[in-house]
Amino acid sequence: MDRETRLFAENYFRSARGPLPGRVCPPPARVDWIEKPESFSYADFFKGYLLPNVPCVFSSTFTEGWGSRRRWVTADGKPDFDHLLRNYGDVVVPVANCELQEYNSNPKEHMPLRDYIGYWREHIQGGYASPRGCLYLKDWHLCRDSSAEGVFTLPVYFSSDWLNEYWDALDVDDYRFIYMGPTGTWSPFHADILRSFSWSVNICGRKKWLLFPPGQEEALRDRHGSLPYDVTSPTLLDRRLHPKQEHCSPPLEVIQEAGEMIFVPSGWHHQVYNLEDTISINHNWINGCNLANMWHFLQQELRLVQQEIVIMKSCTGINFEEFYHFLKVIAERRLLILAKSMDPVESKGSEVVELGPQQAAFDIGRIAEVLASVVVHPDFQRVDTSACSPRPEELLQQLEEAVATIATSL
Repeated sequence: MDRETRLFAENYFRSARGPLPGRVCPPPARVDWIEKPESFSYADFFKGYLLPNVPCVFSSTFTEGWGSRRRWVTADGKPDFDHLLRNYGDVVVPVANCELQEYNSNPKEHMPLRDYIGYWREHIQGGYASPRGCLYLKDWHLCRDSSAEGVFTLPVYFSSDWLNEYWDALDVDDYRFIYMGPTGTWSPFHADILRSFSWSVNICGRKKWLLFPPGQEEALRDRHGSLPYDVTSPTLLDRRLHPKQEHCSPPLEVIQEAGEMIFVPSGWHHQVYNLEDTISINHNWINGCNLANMWHFLQQELRLVQQEIVIMKSCTGINFEEFYHFLKVIAERRLLILAKSMDPVESKGSEVVELGPQQAAFDIGRIAEVLASVVVHPDFQRVDTSACSPRPEELLQQLEEAVATIATSL
């Protein structure tokens, strides 16, 4: 990030031009197509799509050098089952049955990849039908579970990724996934975890996306307040069941081809279909642009907990205490980058080069703003933070002092 982009972003949030958490957003007229990497900078993406929280699609040119596009795909553009079996056949993977509904998702089982590919081949030979159902390999943590053999190169546009930075620092988990499945596999209507951004690349195959801007999903709730499992179901036309459905704008429809990369903004509900045999790489990520959305979502989840509707950590994967730890880890790393950038000797470090002081400065400002809201929240004040170092109030003071320094010297 350069200085001009940082100042633009800070002014953007100060003037509240961005999509406020909880606000209903009208759909854009279309989804922009980004053709050439050499004419599309990080600043272009940051200002045009990340800040305003609108989707876009990148051409296959952006991913043409990826190892997975060379090694995982046959000459005729199909999944290379033999390569996958040789390299990952014994890896145990999660598999969902798209023909069964479990709440608003699909039940999962685990099996070796070789068994899933055996099923897939039989499914194709059977005319894309199987007594075992329509099985979809979803949420395989390839990068975490095995050697990734250089399957992809992280695009610079998505490099400010606090969620995976946090979990990598703890060496516990990640939000990098492989999806693969035959024609007809699909993902039910949902928004991504913790109101994260996501990006998805088709290594091979085609997908159809139905995208709904934040707030539009409220008109799709049934009379009990539940969101639909399938937004194409005829039951949504029944006004007795879905009294507000007519107020929902039609979704944005995107057909994603092989090699193309889609950016799905924070809080956008979506439903996705595989139109061909498809393999995709998907990441969820959070940074300063959608941190307030994450905080707003956690507060919403807490209200459901207090109504005894859900158990917060089991539903979201994070509670208020861990949210503070998440903020603390990222804040301390950004403060270190900023300190090194102001030291002529230390500024030669690789971490400074990777993120840059302007990005660190922007991140510090966003964390400070959200943390200021966290520390005064009545329910957070009931959390025992005596063992935290630094305490939330102390970290907030450090961040506010850093923000003041940034304003005068960066």
